[in-house]
Parts: sequence; structure tokens; C-alpha cells
Amino acid sequence: MEYLTLFFVFFKIGLFTFGGGYAMIPMIEDEVVARGWLTAAELLNFIGVAESTPGPIAVNIATFIGSSRGGLFGAFCATVGVVLPSFLIILLIAAVFRNFLKNRVVKGALVGIRGVIVGLIVATGLWTALQLFFFAGTDASFALDWRALAIFSLLAAVSIFIKKVLKRPSMPILLILISAVCGMALYSF
Repeated sequence: MEYLTLFFVFFKIGLFTFGGGYAMIPMIEDEVVARGWLTAAELLNFIGVAESTPGPIAVNIATFIGSSRGGLFGAFCATVGVVLPSFLIILLIAAVFRNFLKNRVVKGALVGIRGVIVGLIVATGLWTALQLFFFAGTDASFALDWRALAIFSLLAAVSIFIKKVLKRPSMPILLILISAVCGMALYSF
């Protein structure tokens, strides 16, 4: 029964969210935290790991949550659940692609959806920052996490230095490695 629940929860998330993984995070939080599968703090850790690993963030989060709930088969069920709606929709769109994008109603809907997607991504970024910087404890009390703020500030400075002074594209792998080293140093004490 747990496997079916994992599949259908993530199928619903994949079916009713637009805009990719970051737009899915609020719905993932609602579903997972409400069911008691993870706390908000644990979900934030899952998001951090999912962002750091290769692949789409929603697929990674589904895989991690499925694995924590039901092992390897739970990971499979959750991953298939989150991917299947997009796969089926793309198959349907591909079948009627030419006529689909010419339709005025579809064009209008896609323009309207863009605004919502931007709003969901911004809200997710704000929620993540609030959780990371101000509600870092497991008791969800308000407390500034100066270590997380220091790591963020350092990474922002390094990123700006790379882009503006060195005139190079940002280096995500370097930033991830720096943040991992800083996290190990600051949170080990």
C-alpha cells in the first residue's frame, strides 16, 4: 500500500504542477510534510542534496523521498509517479503539436501560466531562504543561523568575483564544493 501511495502522491504532484522542479517544491512540501513523511527541516536537506546531484530536482527529490519511505522499490514508484504525467502529456502534445501551438486559447493559457511559474519559483526561493537563515532549528523557532548566512554571503561574493572580475561564467561545481567544505567546517563544531 505504501508503494501505491508514493506513486499516486508523486503522480499528482507531477500532474498538477507546471514549470519544472522548483515550481513543484511547494506542492511536495504540502504533501510530504502533511503526511508526516518528512519534517520541513528534513525536506530542506533533501532539497539541498537534490540540487547538488545530477538530474532534475523533482525527480531527485521524489527518488530520495521514495527511498526513505520504501527502499529501492519506493524510490522507483515515486520517481515513475512524478515523471509519468509529463511523459504522457508530451506524448499527447507531440501527437497534435502543429495544431496545438497555433490555437489562441492554448497560447493565452501558456502566457498566463508563465506568470504563475515565476511566482512559484520566487516563493520557493523565499521559503528556502527563510527556512535556511531564520528557522534552522528542528523546533521551527525563529533564530538567525549566522553560519548559513556566512556561507551564502561567501558564495555570493565568490560568484560575483568569478563573473565580474574574472569575466568567466559561474562555476556551479566549484560553488558546491566550497559550500560543502564551509558546511563541514562550520557545522562540525
